[in-house]
Amino acid sequence: MTAPLDPAAVVAEFVERVAPYDPAPEAGPVAVLGLRTALGEATFQLGDHVVRAMCRALEAYRDPEDRGSCIACGGRRLDENLHCLDCGRLHGILGEVIARHARRVAEDPSYGPSA
Repeated sequence: MTAPLDPAAVVAEFVERVAPYDPAPEAGPVAVLGLRTALGEATFQLGDHVVRAMCRALEAYRDPEDRGSCIACGGRRLDENLHCLDCGRLHGILGEVIARHARRVAEDPSYGPSA
């Protein structure tokens, strides 16, 4: 079981980690970030350095569930087995092996119904 996150605490810790490296700490804030969650409210006055760092961090984030796009339908919901939950296509090496085998079976008349 994962521990619940406190978004305000996470933002505060991020600011604390990044702020010491601000090349112009005397400059005033350029943004105010207000955060309201079930755990409470917090307001952060952010300098340019922290805002840029936050933007870079958000741009770099990739969801662990992101397994790419389906080449058949373009859907983004591939499960851990690279099975598209939208159209059913299998991806990756296993999916390609299964697709090739299915094509061979479909083209081979000896796999047809017995007489």
